[in-house]
Amino acid sequence: MTGQDINNYRLTSLEEPTDEMLSTIMKEVCDDATRKNEEASARFFGNLKIMVERKQYEWKDRIDEAVNERYP
Repeated sequence: MTGQDINNYRLTSLEEPTDEMLSTIMKEVCDDATRKNEEASARFFGNLKIMVERKQYEWKDRIDEAVNERYP
């Protein structure tokens, strides 16, 4: 089965897809979903890392201020 055959097939068509076409379509959908999930996870954990670093910086400043007030 060629990529052209898959590109020409439409799920709204009145003719049923062959098992080979359906298998290829499902594999492509799975690959696309996997790729999008990996991208979303990378963005999520990247943003989470940035938020943690900001909070650590804020708390470091607060701790330094408290120590400097107590032990001038």
